[in-house]
Parts: sequence; C-alpha cells; structure tokens
Amino acid sequence: MSETDELKSKVQLAFKSWLENSYKKSLQKNPERQKEFTTVSFTPVKALYTHLDTDEKRYIEKIGFPGEYPYTRGIQPTMYRGKLWTMRQYAGFGTAKESNQRYRYLLSQGTSGLSVAFDLPTQIGYDSDDPLAYGEVGKVGVAIDTLADMELLFDQIPLDKISTSMTINASASVLLAMYIAVAEKQGVSKDKISGTIQNDILKEYIARGTYIYPPKPSMKLITNIFEYCAKEVPKWNTISISGYHIREAGSTAAQEVGFTLANGIAYVEAAINAGLNVDNFAGQISFFFNSHNDLLEEVAKFRAARRLWARIMKERFRAKDMRSMMLRFHSQTAGSTLTAQQVDNNIARVTIQTLAAVLGGTQSLHTNSKDEALALPTEQSVRTALRTQQIIAYESGVTSTVDPLAGSYYVEAMTDQIEREAEEYINTIDSMGGMITAIENGFVQAEIQKASYDFEKEVEQGKRIIVGLNKFQSADEDEVPELLKINMEVQEEQIKFLNKIRKERDQRNVDKALNDLKKAASTDENLIPYIIDAVKSYASVGEICNTMRTVFGEYKEKVII
Repeated sequence: MSETDELKSKVQLAFKSWLENSYKKSLQKNPERQKEFTTVSFTPVKALYTHLDTDEKRYIEKIGFPGEYPYTRGIQPTMYRGKLWTMRQYAGFGTAKESNQRYRYLLSQGTSGLSVAFDLPTQIGYDSDDPLAYGEVGKVGVAIDTLADMELLFDQIPLDKISTSMTINASASVLLAMYIAVAEKQGVSKDKISGTIQNDILKEYIARGTYIYPPKPSMKLITNIFEYCAKEVPKWNTISISGYHIREAGSTAAQEVGFTLANGIAYVEAAINAGLNVDNFAGQISFFFNSHNDLLEEVAKFRAARRLWARIMKERFRAKDMRSMMLRFHSQTAGSTLTAQQVDNNIARVTIQTLAAVLGGTQSLHTNSKDEALALPTEQSVRTALRTQQIIAYESGVTSTVDPLAGSYYVEAMTDQIEREAEEYINTIDSMGGMITAIENGFVQAEIQKASYDFEKEVEQGKRIIVGLNKFQSADEDEVPELLKINMEVQEEQIKFLNKIRKERDQRNVDKALNDLKKAASTDENLIPYIIDAVKSYASVGEICNTMRTVFGEYKEKVII
C-alpha cells in the first residue's frame, strides 16, 4: 500500500469513527436546524468535508500554482500582492454632461477604472428622438446619440491613462468606434487605449433582450471587432463574455459557468471560421461573472471557470499562447439579491459578494449600491459601495496571499463539482450542434427558467430565508431613502442637443459614410472602418444601426413555453 493510500485509509477509519460517535451523539442532543442544507444553486452540502472529498493525486494537474496552467489559483503568480483588481463603479445616467460629472467624482474617490452604463435606446440602436425611445432616454444609463455626446462623456478624462469598460452589446461596434474617435481627438492613438466592450450578443438572446440583428450578422460584427482590434487596438478587450445576466435571470452557479463558456466556444469558433488564428485574438477575450451570496460556492465557481476554460482553449482549440488560455474576468455583485425592504441590509450582502469575488481572483470589480433595488444609486450610496472594495483591499488581509482558500476540502470539492456540471452542459450543447442552435431551440432559456422558478418557490415557501423579505421583517420598515430621479427634461434636453448636431454637421459626409457602410454590409468586408468613418461624420447611433438594419434585418425572439 502506498503512503497516499495508507493515509486515505486512516482518514476513512477516523471519519467513520467521528460520524458514528461524536456527530451522531451531538445530533441526539441538538438536531440540525433543517432536514437538508444546500447552496444557493441547490447543491447538497455535507456536514463535513475531508481529505476523502478531494483528488490530491492530481494536485498539479487540477490545482497547480498561480500564474500557471490550468490557472485554478489565479492568472498571475503574485495576484493582489503585486496589483489590486481594478475598482470600477458602473455609472451612467441622464445626459453625457451629468455622467461625466459622476465619473470625475468617482475618479477623485479612488476608482481606478470607469464602467459606462448606456440607456436602453442607445443599447438597441435608437436615437433619443425615435418614438420607440420615448420615456427611456437617460433612465437606466447615459444617452449617447452622436460623437458629440461621447466627447462630453469623457471630457477632461485622459483616455491614455484610464481603462474604460462599456456595457454595450448590439451596438457595441458603434460605441467602440466613438471611443476610438474621442481618443484620437484627445491626441491618443488607438493602440494606446485600454478597456473592454461587453459585445456579447448570445447572452442577449438568452437572458437580457437588448439585441438588434439576427445571430449570423451579429456574429459577423463581433468577429469584425476581433480582427480589427487584434491589428489596430491591441490593448482592448474585444468581448466580455457575460455570465452575469445569465445568473441574474435565475441560473445556478454551474449553469452560469457552463452557458457562459459555451458562448465563449461559439465566439472562438466563429472567429476561426472567419479565418482568424486563435492566438491572434483569444488573448483579448475577457469574461464577466456574477458574484452571488453563497460565498464559498462563488469562490469555487470562479476557480472552476478558470480551469475549465484553460482546458477548452488548450485541448479543443489547440491554443499555444498561454495568454489565450487565461480566463480574465470582471465581476459585479448580484443586483438580483438586493431587496427594496430594509435597504441597509444590502450593504452586508454586497460585502459578502465583494469578498467572494476577491477570494475567487477577479481582475476587476463593480460593487452595487444599497439603493439599486429602488432606483439608480445616489452619489452617497455609490461612495459606500466603492469603500466596501477599498476596505476589503486594504484592511481585511485577504489580499496578502494568493488564493487563500485553496486546499479547503469543501472549496476544492465544490470546485470539482461545478466544473463537472458545467462541462456536462457544454457537452449537451455540443450534441445539439452548438450554442446558437441550443438558443434557437430554447434549451438554455428553459434550464434557466426552471432554476429561477425553483428558487423563487423556495423563497415563497420559507425554505430559503431572505432577511427582511420573508423573515425578520420590521414592524416599522425603514423609510425609503432619498433616491436619484431622472425626469423627462433630460429627454427634451438630449433631443435638443441632437438636433443641434444634425444642423451643424456636413450632411453630405454623413450620407456618403452611411451609403458606404450599407454597401459594405452586403459583402464580407470588415465593417469597423466604415463604422468609424460614419461616427466621425457625426452620424448618429440610430442612423448607423438603421443602415445595418436595412441589410441584416431584426431578430424576433422565439417564445419559450
């Protein structure tokens, strides 16, 4: 018997003795609080995890060391001992001028990167004066109609020194073009700017709904961005493949990983089919995950996602560059967990979620504000959310060592389990013919809907406790705090500014740029240079997107019953 097998045998005997004696005797005196303990994702949790629950023989292969394949313990050898994660605060509301003031405030308070929220019309390619935009201008993000708005948005913000993340998908090519144009106006060449566009259209079909075009032309735009940025904007993350919205829609942790990485596989395949070499673009791919309430499950989720993606890139796509195998991710605390009741409780929830993201090795993080279940956050609540990150970074001690929870029997067992379950989903999707087919068949949506329904049923039945919501309510609930409100004057102001730009621009240049774009959209040409030309002529988001609508058409959602 080997030394390892001998140790395993000893642990088995000792564990059996503990179970039969100490544990069962204790249960007779103090029964457990509930019949079954599970994670937020319904995974059963045992009373105790031991050496028996891990596969220590495969330590190097499965856990390894930080900065080395399979990156379970982090993508950098030093992680936060060398550099802290980028502290972003997702912000944007009203007009570009108002949002610029918020960004400059956040930077003065220690934010190390910007994260831009766009209003719904901008997200789905409509101008502020479009009838379909009525009542939504500036409400859930900043309104951007033309390059003039983008110039105001980043006024006095040096784009060669600040990294910017933009939560934009269907119209991502247009907003990236605007960002490039603003940088050039500041005297910053496009090879010097850094940041991320979300640019993840597949999760829009699955969970969010801000799509414009059908899948095929949408994938063309995405691969066009991959190709263009690989050559021209090398520091830019060309996509942030998002599990966040999948989780917000009600998925489990394993579904979040499985469906997100399956989307990633679809993007990589599309780029390779378009003639790109995997190592020329994969290093610019990033991910975006939710950081939920179940702290240890979330840490395991992040570790499992890194390991699984590294293996997919190495074994399935034969990537050679180690950067192509690194899963780099932004995280955001879980908006769906915030309650309108007893809003101060949300500070505690966000703290747990922040800790999970940090212990899980995030590269950048946004912390939600306590009042976001009610409205866009106020300046004061945003500051508290940012301070949460800073306290964990500088006071908690968890940043002093790399992957501090590695070796925890529970965390390692949960990491293995999430990886297995996520891989099963990927294999199922492969057997259907890939992610686009799985979406069109409604498989992914149905799986998320079932998980969401099961969770809500447990909450309604009192099996899942939400403090202040279904237990520990106060007779006199907290007063509603002062909220940030966006009124209709914002829409009027934005339309007035849009009309001003239309009068001042050279319409012949606009018409030519849009006509050139329309012709190119019917070919295999890369559309990004044409979109940049249109943006520089001060063509609007709506005009550019409508030009492509005439060629690509619009996507109609399939109803899932």
